[in-house]
Amino acid sequence: MSGLDVGGERVAVVIVTYNRADLLDLTLAGLAAQTRLPDAVVVVDNASTDHTADVIARHRELPLDVVRSEENTGGAGGFHQGLRRAHGLGADRIWLMDDDVVPAPDCLEVLLGHDAPCLAAVREDKAGTLVEKAALTFDLSNPLRIRPKSASVDSTYSSRAEMPETVPLENVAFEGFLVKREVVDAIGFPDPTFFIFYDDVDFVIRARRAGFEVLGVRDAVMVRQLDFDQQHALDTWKGFYMFRNLFVVHFRYGENALVRAKPWLIVLAVLLLSPLRGGRREAANVTKAIRSARGMRTLPGVAKAGSDTPAD
Repeated sequence: MSGLDVGGERVAVVIVTYNRADLLDLTLAGLAAQTRLPDAVVVVDNASTDHTADVIARHRELPLDVVRSEENTGGAGGFHQGLRRAHGLGADRIWLMDDDVVPAPDCLEVLLGHDAPCLAAVREDKAGTLVEKAALTFDLSNPLRIRPKSASVDSTYSSRAEMPETVPLENVAFEGFLVKREVVDAIGFPDPTFFIFYDDVDFVIRARRAGFEVLGVRDAVMVRQLDFDQQHALDTWKGFYMFRNLFVVHFRYGENALVRAKPWLIVLAVLLLSPLRGGRREAANVTKAIRSARGMRTLPGVAKAGSDTPAD
């Protein structure tokens, strides 16, 4: 596909997938059932080794544009590639999602009924319980706040019915995030060096600091297929990225010196508590993470919108 058809607002979906073919099948089926079909569906296959290619081939009802990576670049690398591809196709709005969510049939239509530059669908689990973790408050000014996110959608509202029609958000995940082209033109693409975790946080912080509003849309329903269990993985390989990328966000966007110093206090606390919790593996993760994060304090040469070369 060399470009999207001209006429009306053109919407491209970006899905990043890696070895979750059966979940991807559900996501693609959900897109095919939309009351407002997307104009392009960019699937970034992060070097999958399962039957992902077979699943993609079966969904001929969708305007698929497949980007196959030769290596697994993580969610961050995948969204960088996918958003860049969708932008190059001429999309006016780009809808980002992982391969483990399924949009309700009217999800895209509901989102497009709102004109804010950044919109987020609201997630629930398969039982219909609200599980939206998007931040109502993401505080990078208070050094005493260990976690920047102090209030989320699901910690503030007990059900979708309690929500107002739209909710101002300070951060979101790339699981139903709809962004206008003008935002990408202004701030560039997601930072692929995060690999996994916090690439969406970094992108949305940049968008908000550039003056773009972010709204959660109550009636845009996205169904998450998997449970949230990442908080239990700080002593695994994922823990390294959780620590490191959290530190990077503080180094880059902390609003004062004390907040920018907070990663060092977190390292100290984890090391002191590691015998009681994550042990040597968690301690190793956090020390490796702080060393790596120091080299990521400055936003790298994220590719410029409309360019095939990285920014200087």
